[in-house]
Amino acid sequence: MIIWLASYPKSGNTLARTMLSAYFFTKDGNFNFNLLENIKQFPDKNVFKNLGINTDTEIEIVKNYIKAQEEINKRDGASIRFLKTHSALHDINGYSFTNLQNTLGAIYIVRDPRKIINSYANHADISLEEATNRILEVRQLGGNAELENKTIIHAGSWASNYNSWKEFKKVNKYLLVKYEDLVEDPKTAFISILKFIYRLTNSNFKIDHKKLENTLNTTSFNNLQALEKSNYFSESYNKKKGDVKFFKYGKKNDGKKNVPRNLRENLEKNLKTEMEELGYL
Repeated sequence: MIIWLASYPKSGNTLARTMLSAYFFTKDGNFNFNLLENIKQFPDKNVFKNLGINTDTEIEIVKNYIKAQEEINKRDGASIRFLKTHSALHDINGYSFTNLQNTLGAIYIVRDPRKIINSYANHADISLEEATNRILEVRQLGGNAELENKTIIHAGSWASNYNSWKEFKKVNKYLLVKYEDLVEDPKTAFISILKFIYRLTNSNFKIDHKKLENTLNTTSFNNLQALEKSNYFSESYNKKKGDVKFFKYGKKNDGKKNVPRNLRENLEKNLKTEMEELGYL
């Protein structure tokens, strides 16, 4: 069964994946980038190709989201499977993104949208103004033009993405994690994630303290920066610019000093309800 690791782009999904992959897919908790292969992105064209689905037609992919997830659950054989997604939990042309027959629950990573601007602009090689507009607009990401094995991702806007995944709260299968907590107090934040996973799987909660310590040490922002500098990391690659620092800003990005006032105020005005709900305003 799938546990979704969901977020709007540039909100800390990769940081959460590093921690989960180090803790669940190693014996000692020491992270390396190869471990991220254990938490793949959905949707991904390869899954649909293996099912004989025409991946040149987007509607065929959307129609088969559930079928692909059924195949992942059947093929994998594990009791749980983590999948990363930037998709909003919206129906598309009447087709659901997922269902409770294939999903154990959802961990949603949220980040102050003012802090996303710089990271988004750097990663996508766009201006801060364009990054701000993208955060506010309902958007599709990816597709053939960008990455060959990535299909279109229906991300929505920052607000619609965040609000959509709250559907899982209704069935007590939802955990909200702030990116800021993962950075400022990673131990407390990650233990809350572990407790949620153990509850979903009806397992007795028991922490491997040595593994936890290694996980936290090797997935610190400084260590991830060092790993990125000395090792190839596929998510650092931009088709236009080549290699771009993925782990670039960290705590330096406070969303205020390094973001023009007019852009901050634009986000605060348009996202006031959600930002107040999350304690960002």
